[in-house]
Amino acid sequence: MIGKLKGIIDGYGEDYLILDVSGVGYVVHCSPRTLQNLNGRDELVTLIIETQVREDSIRLFGFDSDKERDWFRLLQSVQGVGAKVALALLSIHSTSDLSSAIAFGDKTAIARAPGIGPKLAARIVSELKDKVPHTDQIDTGFEKLASQTQTTNLPSTMHDAISALVNLGYSRPQCTAAIVASIKKLGESAETSALIRQGLKELAS
Repeated sequence: MIGKLKGIIDGYGEDYLILDVSGVGYVVHCSPRTLQNLNGRDELVTLIIETQVREDSIRLFGFDSDKERDWFRLLQSVQGVGAKVALALLSIHSTSDLSSAIAFGDKTAIARAPGIGPKLAARIVSELKDKVPHTDQIDTGFEKLASQTQTTNLPSTMHDAISALVNLGYSRPQCTAAIVASIKKLGESAETSALIRQGLKELAS
């Protein structure tokens, strides 16, 4: 079983690279995020490896870190999530973003990945909500705002925007996540109406 490879990048494909390790070229499948973080051909890199053995093939998957590899494994514990879908999720979300989305039930964020529909997104959130790795850091913006929603200290613009979205039928965690994302884009001085409009865009994206 291969757990780590260190070698020279000898070539690229759409979803893989060829890693030359002492003259042996290994085909290593990676997420677009991982591939983009590499400098290019002839670079010396070290990749954490997940080896998948099937009856007709042996496939290597490469990651920047143990944490990313652990998420790759965890995601595939959900029925309907294979290697391709797991890599798609890791392509658009960092591990901390995944932790936040699952912890706060943000199915909309999960469904942004190619190949994941609403039902599968809901299943991922439901099955993994109690399995988020303890070492992952949930986005402090989500955490702080989620805590504030239970108190009277929540700024009125945020409170009103979240309440308006909840009244439209979305869950409070979804609305909280959408308003956090909206605040990051519009700034803390944004008015309630602007937050609601942006929040709806976040929920629909």
